[in-house]
Amino acid sequence: MPRRPPDWLAHPLRWQRGPIPWGATLRGALGMAPLLGAALAAGRPEVGLLAGLGALFAGINDRPGTRRAGLVQIGGPALGGAVGLLLGVATGWWAVPLLLTVALVSGAVSVAGPVCSAAALQLLVLTAVGSGLALPLPGPTAAGWYLAGAGWLLLLRLPTTPGRRHGERHAVAAVFDALAGALDAVGTPAAEPARRRLTAALDRADHALRLHRLLPLPGAARERAVLAGRLAAAAALCEAAVALLWEGDRLPARLATGPRRLAAAVRAGNLPGALPAPVADTPAGAAFDRAVLAAGLAFAGPPAPDRGGPRRIPHRGAHGAHPAGPAGREYGLRVAVCVTASTVAALLLHTGHWFWLPATAAFLVKPDFGPLFSRVVNRFAGTAAGVLVAAALTAAPAGPWLTVATVAVTGALVPAAARHFAVQTAVVTVTVLAFVSAAGDRQAAGTRLTDTALACAIVLLTGHLPRLSDSRARVGHRCALALRRTRDYLDHVLAGAPGRPRAELRRAAYHALAEARAAAESAAAELTAGPEPDWLRVTARAERIADAATACAVRIEYGAPRPDAVAAHRIGVALDAAADALEHAAPAADARPADPRPAARPAQADGCRTLADILAELDRIQALTAAGSRPPGRRPAVA
Repeated sequence: MPRRPPDWLAHPLRWQRGPIPWGATLRGALGMAPLLGAALAAGRPEVGLLAGLGALFAGINDRPGTRRAGLVQIGGPALGGAVGLLLGVATGWWAVPLLLTVALVSGAVSVAGPVCSAAALQLLVLTAVGSGLALPLPGPTAAGWYLAGAGWLLLLRLPTTPGRRHGERHAVAAVFDALAGALDAVGTPAAEPARRRLTAALDRADHALRLHRLLPLPGAARERAVLAGRLAAAAALCEAAVALLWEGDRLPARLATGPRRLAAAVRAGNLPGALPAPVADTPAGAAFDRAVLAAGLAFAGPPAPDRGGPRRIPHRGAHGAHPAGPAGREYGLRVAVCVTASTVAALLLHTGHWFWLPATAAFLVKPDFGPLFSRVVNRFAGTAAGVLVAAALTAAPAGPWLTVATVAVTGALVPAAARHFAVQTAVVTVTVLAFVSAAGDRQAAGTRLTDTALACAIVLLTGHLPRLSDSRARVGHRCALALRRTRDYLDHVLAGAPGRPRAELRRAAYHALAEARAAAESAAAELTAGPEPDWLRVTARAERIADAATACAVRIEYGAPRPDAVAAHRIGVALDAAADALEHAAPAADARPADPRPAARPAQADGCRTLADILAELDRIQALTAAGSRPPGRRPAVA
């Protein structure tokens, strides 16, 4: 049997799959080209360059979602880019301390979430562009044209995205659909991936409704209250479904019928009709049947009054890690070292257009964008392909309107090209070289390839320095955060405290787990120099702990005796000790009983065997982090 190649070698060949985003494709075709064409017709190529860059970045950030989501996903990063143009006033060697500072901030802010990460990237890249490109415009004017380009693409979203109500409806309906898929998968190897898709759907719906509150429109209060009630019903169903997943028994097909009917009702804005009759023989099954009944009543009854304002999320971890935490410090240091080294090399080698090097390093080194080796390989391959295409187009004697047509084609390709970094790099390279050519520099293609190769070498070397490649800061911190969020949820469950915070605490725990898994998957494909903890297995164990905590909540709510205070306290101590060990490489056993199972026996005697499972999974996490013996670059199957 042939050996499977290591993940760091196989990752550059992986493609994302999914439907073609036709709406974003149309917006891409109409985004940059009209702006560039109008600027060239007016004899202002520098305006076309800036507005086109704004529309290009907006197209990269143009993802599926509601209009409000588009405003945040595109507008937030565009503001970061505009600030970068305002800051990018340093010339010569004064640019080194400027970019060092901005890179530190950019890297640290990136851990706060995807929108913050995109804004931090544009801040850094446009600071380099503003400092290294001699623009015949003052900073505020350049920033204004850049925002105008992004704003143009936002305007194009209005007729090509779901309406102000239907976008949120589809997001809530997708939760019920994902729930039905998770129920179908219970008792099969696809159960845990299905539960992760359910978590992602809940995140998207929660984000959509939060934006609905933050950015209200006249007459939308009742619709917002209706959708909030239906999402709350979906969350209760999801809690019971996770308990069914923990039980692990195959479920009758009828169980998924209710969520599918509820999904159709949400999309159509009407009642779900008859729901399956309850037939349950376990606490989790009874909880699910009761949640289905409650959901039907929520659909039929009047909406709860909308109190306005954003719903408070009780934990910072619900949105991302804190920029001042271990992950933020590690990200900031890694980005700062690589970008500063690239800036120094660029200033030593070039007198003009030196910004290519630090801008390329910024795209490569962001840890949340994927494994470093994979991005370096794909960046160089994509740049080489883009340079060849751009050189051929530059040699054609068709004049500036060929450049406009080229930008129209590449703009249409940007959304689909996001499935693979090399393809995306090729498309962006052709686009940027077209802008530069329209501004008068027709010799930039060869320099671009040389600078990319040098930036790739610098980032590959500096990014793998021991202090800069510590996976514990990136992944261990997120796993520890997830365990602490799980403890908050479990403490609330075991204390018997009433009220809405239970659902919010559970959401915070699962959101933190999703972020930890994404970081673990990226770390598994890194080119490492020595043994490290198997973060994918650690994350899988942490997910099972959260599932067991959810099952505990459901079992207690539906009749199981509540564990005594001693058992609850020992579980909390064990979770805290495991979190500290993940984050600081401290021995978890120091803060736990020599044999954790005595803490589980009282819980089992009380009828809540879920706590024993939590302790068993904590033992496995401790063993995985203590061993740290996975061969570099090879990811085993998750058990």
